Amino acid sequence: MFKSLSPGAVGINVPFGEALTLAANHGFDALDLPVGKAADLADEQGLAAVQKMYDDAGVKVGGWGLPVQFRTTDEEFERSFEGFDRLARTAGQLGARWCSTWLMPCSDDVPFAQNFENHTRRLRACAEVLRAHGCRLGLEFVGPWTMRRNKKYPFIFDMPGMLRLCESINTGNVGLLLDCWHWYTSWGCVQDILRLRGSDVVYVHINDAPKGIPEDEQLDNVRTLPGATGVIDISGFLAALNAIGFDGPVAIEPFDKELGATSKANPSEGARITAEAMTRVWSEAGLD
Repeated sequence: MFKSLSPGAVGINVPFGEALTLAANHGFDALDLPVGKAADLADEQGLAAVQKMYDDAGVKVGGWGLPVQFRTTDEEFERSFEGFDRLARTAGQLGARWCSTWLMPCSDDVPFAQNFENHTRRLRACAEVLRAHGCRLGLEFVGPWTMRRNKKYPFIFDMPGMLRLCESINTGNVGLLLDCWHWYTSWGCVQDILRLRGSDVVYVHINDAPKGIPEDEQLDNVRTLPGATGVIDISGFLAALNAIGFDGPVAIEPFDKELGATSKANPSEGARITAEAMTRVWSEAGLD
């Protein structure tokens, strides 16, 4: 597995070329792919121009987010699905094999069975396009009880549930976007990860949780940098992923307001802080 900078996840909003420089200067192995910008640039200047930007920076091409609206209606899905093949083709040609997205763990409108069928059908269509271009799809469950406790219909919120959805999609290229926050808030443990195969995981997020708050009271958008509090067993989490042979991108997604403000004012400083946190937990997990 390798360290990837996901700029938006840490509040960095800079042009593509500048993001590559930040990733290189602060020791990241990869930069996540802004797939829409990359596809536009490839159309204008050729795919080789995009690849050259990564090569010149000395970083790998990382993962990218699924740009399709599958969470609402069939009409919205069909509209957003148009043009997806072009983006997946660009990503696949650049070697960005790791596409990922998250699922809402609840609904006020759609019962579980219908929600499961909707997700299976829509995400299967996405996965089939990705498979044609050598890409995989990682699906993230959202763990906190606080996200679903007041909703009418619960949906998938843990690893076993998401693995069942991957099996239902049944295209051979769908696995987990495994976020240690959601693993922790859904009462996951290291043994759960060790029961997986490396190929069951597509993409990984790391972060930490505030102290003094029970798992079932944690709020999804209140997190910290990985290793900042020690509430989440990040060393065990990363070591287990390494043990099963996971070989994809690992990115920090902390929803940290202080870091976000720093990254907005000084993107290089935000990247430095992010890189230091990544390096620290990497070392503590014995991955150096």
